[in-house]
Amino acid sequence: MTRLSVGVQSFNDAHLSALGRVHDRAQALAAVEEAAQAFDTFNLDLMYALPGQTLAELDEDIHTALALGPPHISIYHLTIEPNTVFAKYPPAVPEDDMAYAMLDRLTELTGVAGLQRYEVSAFARPGHRCWNNLNYWQFGDYVGIGAGAHSKLSFAHRMVRQVRYREPLGYMDRALAGQAVTQDDEVARADLPFEFMLNALRLKEGFALQDFTARTGLPVTAIQAALEAAEGKGLIQRDFTHVRPTERGFDFLSDLQALFLPT
Repeated sequence: MTRLSVGVQSFNDAHLSALGRVHDRAQALAAVEEAAQAFDTFNLDLMYALPGQTLAELDEDIHTALALGPPHISIYHLTIEPNTVFAKYPPAVPEDDMAYAMLDRLTELTGVAGLQRYEVSAFARPGHRCWNNLNYWQFGDYVGIGAGAHSKLSFAHRMVRQVRYREPLGYMDRALAGQAVTQDDEVARADLPFEFMLNALRLKEGFALQDFTARTGLPVTAIQAALEAAEGKGLIQRDFTHVRPTERGFDFLSDLQALFLPT
């Protein structure tokens, strides 16, 4: 193992408590310092638009993180997921305008520190991009090993997604019996354009049109109308070989991706 990811989320004790995290600021700092000493490269996971968070508090989190010299930072907007405590008891989170201001600010600060935003939520120094995540965003295949692991596998004329049994002890018994996979679903051909775009448009550099065909087995004409619509809205830039999200496309990524949903 050459790379460690540390789930800091925040260096603010009040925000960590609101998120239900079991660590505090001091423990987070200690963990990052150990990671820096033990690994050639490491990542910090942070979150923004947290309950009650101000722009000044975000600044403090980002400055604290950057002072630790991470080669890679992943920064995610807090999302309220269904069937969670936050969904049942919604906290007061920053309004959309403030969340966008936070995104602009963290992008500015990481850029000044030499970390390039290469993916919608990822910032890295040269030579420290996360290769396994790049494989996901480029719609590559992967094999999940272990309880609850997911796989994506491509064959000559079909693509499948697999899920392995989630409970560890039961997984071991099933694996020994050759029955570890509990879901084995073929991706419908009509869903392939959206599945590809859901990943590829997360990358600042976008994708080569020939890679769309290579990964999905579909001609570029399958997405031509959606590409024209996205370009008309100022969400992408393209030429005869490549498609890239614009800054506006990055800021409104969900809207951009939705243009490629099957009709």
